[in-house]
Amino acid sequence: MVDRTIAGRYRLTERIGTGGMGVVWRAEDQRLRRIVAVKELLSRTGFDQESIDRAIREGRIAARLSHPNVIALYDVVEYDGHPWLIMEYLPSRSLATVMTERGTLPPDEVARLGVQLADGLAAAHKAGVTHRDVKPGNVLVTEFGTVKVTDFGTSRATDEATVTASGMLVGTPAYLAPEVARGGKGEFPADVFALGATLYAALEGTPPFGVDGNTIALLHRVADGRFPPPRNAGPLAPVLMRLLDSNPETRPTMAEAADMLRDVRFDGSTPPSPPPTAILASPLEPVAEPAPAVPTPEPANPQTPPQQSPPQQTPPQPTPTAVTPQVAPTSPAPPPNEEKRGDRKALVALAVVALIAIAVVAYLVNRGGDRSPSAGSGTTSETAVQPTSDAPAGTQPAQTTDDAQPTTTTITTTPEPTTTTSEPPPVEIGPDQALQEYYGLLPGNLETAYGRLTDGFKAAKSPSFASYQGFWGQMSAVTVTNVQAVGPQQVSATVSYTFKSGGTTTEQHLYTLVKVNGQWAIDGQQNA
Repeated sequence: MVDRTIAGRYRLTERIGTGGMGVVWRAEDQRLRRIVAVKELLSRTGFDQESIDRAIREGRIAARLSHPNVIALYDVVEYDGHPWLIMEYLPSRSLATVMTERGTLPPDEVARLGVQLADGLAAAHKAGVTHRDVKPGNVLVTEFGTVKVTDFGTSRATDEATVTASGMLVGTPAYLAPEVARGGKGEFPADVFALGATLYAALEGTPPFGVDGNTIALLHRVADGRFPPPRNAGPLAPVLMRLLDSNPETRPTMAEAADMLRDVRFDGSTPPSPPPTAILASPLEPVAEPAPAVPTPEPANPQTPPQQSPPQQTPPQPTPTAVTPQVAPTSPAPPPNEEKRGDRKALVALAVVALIAIAVVAYLVNRGGDRSPSAGSGTTSETAVQPTSDAPAGTQPAQTTDDAQPTTTTITTTPEPTTTTSEPPPVEIGPDQALQEYYGLLPGNLETAYGRLTDGFKAAKSPSFASYQGFWGQMSAVTVTNVQAVGPQQVSATVSYTFKSGGTTTEQHLYTLVKVNGQWAIDGQQNA
C-alpha cells in the first residue's frame, strides 16, 4: 500500500472496509496522536458539487449526534478532489460480518444488540435526524458487545432540504420500509422498520423480504409488505412484528422500540415495574408488638371507691391481685382526619398497660411469700406500681397502703467476645498472573472481572457494564493459553472463546496492564 497522508495530517495505515459509498481506512491523526477512521467517498459519475454538498451535509448532521451508540464524526476535509470524512475509530466488526462468521444469532443476544442500536437511533431522531440506511453493514459490534451505528451518509435532517436527485432511491432495498418502496418519504417510522428488518436478518439469516439480484422484483415484494413470520425469535417475536408493522402510522417510535426490546424477558419472568410510592400523612408512630396470651384485667373505674370487706378477727390470707394503674384521659376524641392516628395511639397505650399489669403480677408473686396486708385495716389493700421513666405521660399512679418502692427493670447486655484474626499480606503477583486471574473470572464472575479494567480501557472497549455483560453473555467458556510477560507491563496471550451457539474463535492479543490502587488492571489490548 502506498503511504498517503490526507490533508497533511491523517496518515492512512490500513484499509478496513468497503461499501457502496466509499472505502474506509484506519489512519493516524499525526497532530493529536490518535487512531481515526477515514472514509474516502466514491462516486461512479465523479465528484460534482452535489457529492461535495452531500459529504458536507453528512458531516454537519453527524456532528449533531453525541451518543455512546453512535460513531462520532470529527472532521470533513477535501483532498485530491475527493471529500473525506474523519471519524471515530472503533475496533469492531460489522453485524453483517458477525452474521457471516456465526450464522444466525440467539434471540437474547439479538435483543441486547437491538436495545443499543435503538438507543443510538432514538438519539438521532431526537436531534431531528433520520438515518435512512439502517442495515447490518452499518452496525458495528465490538469485542465486548458494544453496538454503534455508523454511516449517516444517506441521512437527512428534518429541517433541511434533501440534496439528492429527484426520484433517487435512498437506502438498501432489502431493508427498506414498504412505504419507501412505494415511493414515500423515508421518515422516522422507516428507520424503525429498518431496525426490525436488521434484527430479523440476525435471527433468521435473511432480511424479511429475502435477497434478490433483481432490484425491481425485490422492491415489489417490499412494497407488498408481506413476509414470513420469524421462526427463531422466541419471546422477541411480538416486539419484532410491531417494528415490522407495514403501516407506519401504527409503528412504535424509536424510543418506544428501545423500551420494548429492553423489556423482553427470556427466563419466563415479567419485566420489573417501578415500586409504588408511599405517601405518608404523618410521621410513623411505633407499632406495638402483639401482647402475650395473658388475660388482661379489667381497668379500674376511677369513680368507684374500693369495696369494704366485713370485719374479721383474723386478717384474710392475701391473694395476689393484678391491679391495673388508673389511666386518666389524655386528650379529647380525635378529629375525623386524625382517627387513624388516634387508633394507633390507643393500641400503643393498651399494650403498655398490659405490660405494666404483667410486671405488677410478677412483683406481687415475688413479694407474696414474706409480706401481707397491714393488720387491722379491715380492707384488702390495693398495691400499685409507681410509674417508671418510660410510662405514658397520661398514666396516674394509684395510692398504696404500704411502703412499696417503685419497681425498676434493668436489662443487662453482655457483649460477645470479639476475635481478631490477622490475615497475611497479599502475595505480589506479576501482570501475567493477573491476566490469567482475569480470564479465570470469565464468563461467570462478570462484576469482579469488569473491575479489573481501567477506566480508559472501559471507555474504549466497553463503556457500560451492560455492554460488557452483553458480550460475555454469548460465551459458554473462555480459555487463555501461552501467557507470557514480554515487558514490565505487557503480556501476550492466546484466548479461545466458545460461544453458546457452538462456534469457537481463537485470537492472539498483546495486553498492557498498569497498577491501580495496588492491583494490576488491563489498560490496553491489541491484536498480536
